[in-house]
Amino acid sequence: MSQQYNGGGGSGAYSSTQTTAGEQAAAAVDATARTVHYKCGDCDMDVPLKRGEPIRCRNCGHRVLYKQRTNRYV
Repeated sequence: MSQQYNGGGGSGAYSSTQTTAGEQAAAAVDATARTVHYKCGDCDMDVPLKRGEPIRCRNCGHRVLYKQRTNRYV
C-alpha cells in the first residue's frame, strides 16, 4: 500500500491508494487477450503463442508457423 499527500486542509492529509477489483480484472483480461493463434506449417495444428514464447509447434517441433486470419470486420 502506498500513501499520497493530498495537500493538507481537512482531517485526512494522507490517503492510501489501492488497486480496485475492476483494475485487477482488466489486467487479467489483457494478459489472456494477447494470445495469438498460428497454424503449424507441417502438422496444421493450432498453436497459441504469447509474447516472448519460442516460435515452435508444440506437437511436432516445426518452426514455420502461419498467422491465422482475423474474423473482425474493419
